[in-house]
Amino acid sequence: MTTIDAPASLEALIRDAGGAVNFLRSSNLGPYVFPGIPPEFSNWRAEQRAWNEGVALLEQSYHMTELHLHGTEVIKFLSGIALNKLDPFQELRAKQIVLAGHDGNYIADAILFRESETFFRVVGAPFASDWLLFHAEQSEYDVKATKDDNWSVGQRPRHSFRFQIQGPHALELMREITGGTLPQINFFRMGDMTIAGKPVRALRHGMAGTPGFELYGAWEDQQAVRAAFDKLGRKYNMRKVGAMAYSTTAQHSGWLPMPIPAIYAGAEMKPYREWLNSYFLESVASLGGSFMSEKIEDYYVDPIEIGYGGLIDWDRDFIGAKALKAKQANQTRTKVTLEWDDEDVARVMGDAMFKRNGGAQFIAMPMPMYATFQADAVLRNGKSVGFSTWPGFTALNNKMISLGVVNLEDAQPGTKLTMLWGEPNSKRATVDSHSLREISVTVAPAPYFDKVIKSKQQ
Repeated sequence: MTTIDAPASLEALIRDAGGAVNFLRSSNLGPYVFPGIPPEFSNWRAEQRAWNEGVALLEQSYHMTELHLHGTEVIKFLSGIALNKLDPFQELRAKQIVLAGHDGNYIADAILFRESETFFRVVGAPFASDWLLFHAEQSEYDVKATKDDNWSVGQRPRHSFRFQIQGPHALELMREITGGTLPQINFFRMGDMTIAGKPVRALRHGMAGTPGFELYGAWEDQQAVRAAFDKLGRKYNMRKVGAMAYSTTAQHSGWLPMPIPAIYAGAEMKPYREWLNSYFLESVASLGGSFMSEKIEDYYVDPIEIGYGGLIDWDRDFIGAKALKAKQANQTRTKVTLEWDDEDVARVMGDAMFKRNGGAQFIAMPMPMYATFQADAVLRNGKSVGFSTWPGFTALNNKMISLGVVNLEDAQPGTKLTMLWGEPNSKRATVDSHSLREISVTVAPAPYFDKVIKSKQQ
């Protein structure tokens, strides 16, 4: 009789690797891959420009994880975990929920949809769903959680299809495709409509400073809905956005998609690490970049410094509330955009391509990340002032940019800093043989789109 060993827990994997940093620095997993869609439908530059100049269709059916929460006490359950104000929270509304650990550091965020009195769905990267599922399995509240994994886990029919329609002509397209019956939907509210004879629900939001919609419906109805957009979308110069361009949406909006979740250390997080196993992204993820520390906590961020302080319900107790109050009183860092110097980028790309001066780590276009979590050291006069993450090239103003978390005194727009590009003494197969390179960076506002691209100010 063959015995199948149980998958190792994250706690065991970290222990066997000699610590969290060594564990993550040893993983050969590359950057997050968007499954189910091609890298480009046309070309990634035109696809980027579509959400600023025309209409873009951004596919979410395959890479978004969903957690469905059913029960009469979902709000009570979430109130002990999420830092947001959740009461009142009417039906057909959505909220961005943010989750922190016991130490007040960031774990994840996601969009929470209230579909009915007793049905909620959590949509986003898997880290939020995993943390909530762990707590739901132990909760005494009337709440049942069911996870709908993305296509990276298994390619199969899902509960819903989902895509966004964004850009300056998105509202016109939506009005026509619904036959002039598009309901009035306020920001972050939901409304129902019919497209190609199929019932569709839409969340109203925006990505490029203009009205946008996130549409979803039954999985089996998607082909009819897509065909309608393919046909009518030509009138509005609609472009489908492939995986390459999709990965660069966050840099424009100032949203940090996947900071390293604050779960890899601490006694209070140990039960969660013992619950997670090698089937979870948290247990196979990689850490890359030039920011080097033996303490995994040095790679964490907190919700306040990355812009979520205004969402916190200070009048309620939740996981991490006490620690967050201390962080609020002693904030030292903030989120910024970093503009990379054009000539430095070209020089490093040339060194990487032609192996000049010992070679450099390759800068892939449009998304240079080469790890699940990436942190590149940012310096001022040789002194560490923070780190850069989630880099990407924007064809909206032909600039390589990244998001950064830097000291408050170094966050003024226009401040000149230096970023180290590369990964010293890397153990990972995704990293070239290379030496570190300095790239000059200039601090810019976050979000970048509204304050730089839209206003034409540099």
